[in-house]
Amino acid sequence: MTDQIKAIGERIRGLRDVFQVSVSTLAGEIGLTENELDAFEKGLKDIPVGILYSIAKRFGVELTTLLTGEEPRLRNFCLTRRDSGVTVSRRIDYQYKSLAYTFAERKAEPFLVIVDPKDDTAPVHLNSHSGQEFNYVLSGTLLIRVDETDLVLHEGDSLFYNAAIPHGMKALEGKSARFLACIF
Repeated sequence: MTDQIKAIGERIRGLRDVFQVSVSTLAGEIGLTENELDAFEKGLKDIPVGILYSIAKRFGVELTTLLTGEEPRLRNFCLTRRDSGVTVSRRIDYQYKSLAYTFAERKAEPFLVIVDPKDDTAPVHLNSHSGQEFNYVLSGTLLIRVDETDLVLHEGDSLFYNAAIPHGMKALEGKSARFLACIF
């Protein structure tokens, strides 16, 4: 795994130590097994953005602090230029870029998400996290599964849902899909 993933894991372990929270307690609070949390803390697995968001919220820190080790400082506005932003998670089929990582005390976490195409018959990996989520498709076609309901979104379509419900997505038609995701 990359140095960034290992550094994020070390920051999570550091927060647990400072707040004197055990692996089993934190894992239970955010819906992970102890083995999953341990693998994330050791940098053995990339951490889904929803899990990072839940951990940041649990410890009362900004998501940016987990990602970069620095506190965001901007309070009036945050400009993120094209092809920039902090890469939050690069999993096999998703890439998340934080679009407001320098803005302090955010009430929402906006991301540009790129989903690489897979075989249309490939399963959808589901996850869940606290809060609500808004997705707006910028390009491509995206299948979003919320619980047991499959929804196909095209460019210009949007979806708002309870993020505590298991959800996941995949690009369709053999092309990447790009969408704006905001977690509240």
